[in-house]
Amino acid sequence: MIDRPTLYIEVNMIMIQWNNWTRNSDFILLGLFDHSPLHTFFFSLILGIFFMAFIGNSIMVILIYLDAHLHTPMYILLSQLSLMDLMLICTTVPQMAFNFLSGNKSISMSGCGIQIFFYVSLLGAECFLLAAMSYDRYVAICHPLRYPILMSHKICGLMAACSWILGSLDGIIEVAAALSFSYCGAREIPHFFCDVPALLTLSCSNTLIFEKIIFFCCIIMLTLPVAIIIASYTRVILAVLHMGSAESRHKAFATCSSHLMVVGMYYGAAMFIYMRPSSGRSPTQDKIVSAFYTILTPMLNPLIYSLRNKEVSRAFMKVFSIDKAAT
Repeated sequence: MIDRPTLYIEVNMIMIQWNNWTRNSDFILLGLFDHSPLHTFFFSLILGIFFMAFIGNSIMVILIYLDAHLHTPMYILLSQLSLMDLMLICTTVPQMAFNFLSGNKSISMSGCGIQIFFYVSLLGAECFLLAAMSYDRYVAICHPLRYPILMSHKICGLMAACSWILGSLDGIIEVAAALSFSYCGAREIPHFFCDVPALLTLSCSNTLIFEKIIFFCCIIMLTLPVAIIIASYTRVILAVLHMGSAESRHKAFATCSSHLMVVGMYYGAAMFIYMRPSSGRSPTQDKIVSAFYTILTPMLNPLIYSLRNKEVSRAFMKVFSIDKAAT
């Protein structure tokens, strides 16, 4: 029979071992900045961009929800894009800001896994959603009379749901595989969030097969939607060129050019990050490009769609005037 002092010592030893294991299993996010005056300025700039993106995307979601005139497939898909951007920027920036302000750059393995899941899921979901948005524009311009049938609210909801589901499946697979590897050494991630390619550089295991799987998954998840987008807009451009009215051509190009600007920014950066061989990677380049499409792009999307869209601007003025009249 174990006496109490011996039991107490054993419990303490177990707790010490658990704390050491937990501390050793944490990762260190090296981040984007140090505390020099120039980097402090850039950090403040990113915080400003974060709040602009947070407010802009929140306004887009709320406007589309409140204004009945925006309850159409195009704006429903746009509200999903704003929601994804809102979640994406909240996945990375708050953790980066906490690490910078507190001086504590560590992140637990579970915290890293949560970041990977949401980050990968949201990126994958946006890939498919942008393809759905291009199909919506194709049907609206090339088959306007059949638009209510080909892009009904039911089909629109199904497209949005499939985007979320497919993105989540990709996130589950990648986080399960990434956290199954052994990690050793300094466990310092040369990034400002837990990104799978940066994390794999710290693994003691052989990750070559998994890296090839990620590469082929990225090819499918990037090139398949891009093919749909190219095919849709090729048909759209041909249809627009044959329109007799200059006003109709201008309206169609204005709507489609907004979407193409978002597609170009998003897919260009994503392909640069995930479709390069690991031997050609530079941590600095990866951090800069990742900051572009995880921080800057979510801020630009609401501006692109709202400034170039009269219906969104009209809805904003309508809601704003109601709030002003109420006060």
